[in-house]
Amino acid sequence: MRISTLGIIIILLTLTGCSSSRKIVKTTDPQTTDNLRAHIQYLADDKLEGRRTGTNGEDLAVDYIMAQFKAIGLLPKGTEYYPQYFIVNDGKKISETTSFSINGNVLTNKDFFPFPFSPDMSLEALPSIAIQEAGMPWFFDIKEILEENKTNPHFDLHDYIRTNSKKASDRGASAIILYNSSTIDDKLVFNPKDRSENLAVPVIYIAKPIADKYFTDKTATLNVKMRIGISGINRRGKNVIGYIDNGAARTVILGAHFDHLGYGEDGNSRNTQEPAIHNGADDNASGTAALIELGRKLKASGLKGHNYLFIAFSGEELGLYGSKYFTENATINLKDVDYMINMDMVGRLNDSSKVLTIGGYGTSPAWSTVINKEYFEKPNDTKKTAPSLIIRIDSSGTGPSDHTSFYRKDIPVLFYFTGLHSDYHKPSDDADKINYAGEALIIQHIMNVIGSLDMQPKLAFTKTRESQTSTNARMNVTMGIMPDYTYSGNGLRADGVSEGKPAHKAGLKAGDIILHVGDYAISSMESYMQMLGKYKKGDKVKVKYKRGNDTLETMVEF
Repeated sequence: MRISTLGIIIILLTLTGCSSSRKIVKTTDPQTTDNLRAHIQYLADDKLEGRRTGTNGEDLAVDYIMAQFKAIGLLPKGTEYYPQYFIVNDGKKISETTSFSINGNVLTNKDFFPFPFSPDMSLEALPSIAIQEAGMPWFFDIKEILEENKTNPHFDLHDYIRTNSKKASDRGASAIILYNSSTIDDKLVFNPKDRSENLAVPVIYIAKPIADKYFTDKTATLNVKMRIGISGINRRGKNVIGYIDNGAARTVILGAHFDHLGYGEDGNSRNTQEPAIHNGADDNASGTAALIELGRKLKASGLKGHNYLFIAFSGEELGLYGSKYFTENATINLKDVDYMINMDMVGRLNDSSKVLTIGGYGTSPAWSTVINKEYFEKPNDTKKTAPSLIIRIDSSGTGPSDHTSFYRKDIPVLFYFTGLHSDYHKPSDDADKINYAGEALIIQHIMNVIGSLDMQPKLAFTKTRESQTSTNARMNVTMGIMPDYTYSGNGLRADGVSEGKPAHKAGLKAGDIILHVGDYAISSMESYMQMLGKYKKGDKVKVKYKRGNDTLETMVEF
C-alpha cells in the first residue's frame, strides 16, 4: 500500500462512515491456508529483495505469479502473454558525459552541477566575470538575494533561479554560472524530480571552494569549457494478468499489487536504520496470495455469471502506476466490467477484534445488499460455528491503493484491508507475522460476495467523497487535489478534485496541470507539497494552471 512517498508525503486512509455489522463466514479449507503460506513465504523471501518495480526481484515475483496462474488454468490476458509492461519515469540524472573546466582545470562532480532544466549542449568561451556580454556565459553571485530573503518564508530560491536565468537567456547570455559567496547555506543540489521545462541555455552551480578560487577577482577573464547532458531515468514495470472466460457478457476484476519497496531506495520507507530488504509480507504479498487463491477457487467454482480478470499490479508503491496504466490500456473492454475488488494488506487480521475494513462501500447501492448480509454455517452437534468478522465500512471509492484507478473509470469498487501496523513500510514486515487463517476467512468473504452477485443485474455506479491527501506537520493546508503520480511533465496534474475543497471551489478539474501557486512554481510533487507547508487556512492565492492547450488563472482560498 502506498501511504508514503518522497519522505514527506503520507496518504491517510480515513476510515469514516464506520457503520459496522457482525459477519459470520464459512469455514475455509486447509488447502487455502497452506497455499497462502507457500505464496507469501516465497514472495516475501530475501532473494526477491523487496520486489521493487523494475528490478530482478520484481522479475522473480512475475515469474512466480505467472506460474501460479498457468497452473490454475487462467488464460494469459496481458499484452505479452501474461505480462503487461509499462514505463516508470524516475526523473532526471546528470549524464556521465557532463564536464566542466576552468582555465584547463577539470572540476569533479562535487565541484559543480547543472540544474535539471539545462539543455544538452557544449560550450567553450572566454567570459569576464564582471561583464555580461551577449553570447557569453554570465556569472551571478546569489549572496545578495539570500541575505535579502533570509527571513522571508515565502522566498523560493529555485523559482528565483529559474525565472532569472530565463531573463538572462532572453537578454543574450549563452550560459548562467551561479555561485554563493555568503555564509548562508543555500541547500542547492541537483533535484532529479524537477520536471521544469528546459531553458534555452545551461544553468550551472559552482561549489564555494571553486568559486573562492576562481571568482574572487571580478576583473578576471576565464577559459570556460563545458559539456552538459541531462537524461531521463526510466524503469520498466510489469503487471501480470490472467483470465477466466465463461463467455459471459460482464467481467469482474480482482486485483492486488505485488511490488514493494526494495531496499527503500525511493524514499518511501519508514526505516531509520541502514538500508535493508523490505520483504512486504503484508504489503502486499498477502493480497497477491489472496488473488492467486481466488483464481484457484473461482476456476473450480460453478460461478458462470461473469468472466473473471485477475491482475497483479506493479508500481503501486510509486503512485498506482500499474493500475493506472491498465485502466488507460485495458486488455478487455472496461465498459463490460461489472465491478472491481482490490486486496491490499489483508494479512494482519487481529484474532481478538476480527476487524476487517472494506472500502468503496458507497460506490454502488448493491454493496449494502451483500456486505450487510450475514453468511452462516449452521452448527450441528459436532461442529462449531465459524469465527466471525467485524466489518468496518469506508464509503470512499478512492484511497492509497489500486482500486482508485478503477473508481476513476466509474467502476464500482471494494477495497479489503486489515489495517496499518508497526511493521508498515519497514524491513520487519515478514511472513512469520501473517495471520494465515484470518486471511483465509477474508478470501471466503470475498467468495461469498462474488457468489451473491453471480446472476444479478449489472451494478449501478455512484460517486463518493474523495479520501484526502495529507502529510505530516510540514503541510498546513490542502487544495483537495488527488495528484497523478504517473505524470512526468512540467507541473502537477490533477487525477481528481475533491468536491467542496479549495481547488473544486476555484473551478479546477481533473486533468488540469498546476503550474504556479502564489509565489511558488510547481515543478515536482515535492515542490507542490512544500508549497502547501507555506500557507495557512484562510490564505488566498493565485493559481496558474493549464487546461488542454490553454493557460489559465484562478484564485484559491485555503
